[in-house]
Amino acid sequence: MTQPTDIRREHLSTALALAASGVPPLPLRAGKVPFGNCPTCAKNACGGRPNMKTPGPCTCPQPCHGWAAATTDPHILNSPTWRRAWQEAAGVAYHPGGAGLTIVDLDNADSITWARATLPATRTVPTTRGEHWLYQGAMQSANAVRPGVDIKSLMSYARWLGPGTGALTGLPDVVHALIVKEPAPARPMAVTMPAPSAGGQCPHRTPTYLDRGITMAEQRITSAREAVHATVYRTFLAVLSTHGRCGCLTDTHTARLFTAAQAKGETPRHCMDAWTNALTTLGL
Repeated sequence: MTQPTDIRREHLSTALALAASGVPPLPLRAGKVPFGNCPTCAKNACGGRPNMKTPGPCTCPQPCHGWAAATTDPHILNSPTWRRAWQEAAGVAYHPGGAGLTIVDLDNADSITWARATLPATRTVPTTRGEHWLYQGAMQSANAVRPGVDIKSLMSYARWLGPGTGALTGLPDVVHALIVKEPAPARPMAVTMPAPSAGGQCPHRTPTYLDRGITMAEQRITSAREAVHATVYRTFLAVLSTHGRCGCLTDTHTARLFTAAQAKGETPRHCMDAWTNALTTLGL
C-alpha cells in the first residue's frame, strides 16, 4: 500500500526530474492551487515576481507568487523550505511558458472534437475532463478563448499529468489567433492633434513617406505577441516624434493607428490614454 510519505517523495522526485529537463515545476496544494504567499510577500508587498525571465526584487525562499515560483534550480526545489512544501503538496504543477511551451487546455468532448478538426496534431496529455495539447513555443495565456478551451503558457501554470504521447509541433498561427479579439466598431473620438509648425508644411519628403510610416506603425502593433499596451504607446510615440510637429497627421491617420490597437484588444480609452501620454512626453 502506498503511504502519503511515499507520494510526497514522489512529488519532489518528479519536480527534480522536470527541472533537469528544463521544465520549471512548483508544488500544488489540494484543489490544484499553488501555495499562497508568505506573510512577508502578502499582497505582493515584497515587490513580487513579474515574470520568469526578469524576476522582481523578491528573493523569498518560500514557494511564493504562484506560477512565478516555478524554478529549474534543484537547490531551491530541494531546500528545507521547499521540502516542507512538498510534504504538504497534493501534486506537481509547472510553468509552460517558462519551458517554452503552450498548452491548449480542452475541458470536454466537444472541445476535443473541435481541436481534432482545427488544430495541427501534437503531443497530448489526458486530463480528468479532457486533454492538454502541447505546442512548442510560448505565448500570452488566456481563459475561455472558446467554449471549453483555455490557453496556458506565459504567466500561468498547469498540473503535471505526465509526458503525454506524440511529437511536439511548433506553435501554429491558429492557436495565436484564438486570443485575438474581434475589433470593436470604431467610435468617433475627439483626438487631440498637435499644432502644426510654421507654414504647416511637412518637411519629411513626400506624403508617401507619411503613409509608409503609418503602415509600418500598424504592422508593429499588429505583430505584437505580448506587452501590447507598451507596444501601442511606443508606436504612438514614434509616429508623433516624427510627424507630430509638422501638422501632417490627420484624423484618418490616427484612426488607422487606433483601429490597429483595438484589433489587438486595446479599448478606445487605452488608445486615447496612450496617445495623450505620448503627446505629453514630447511636449506637444
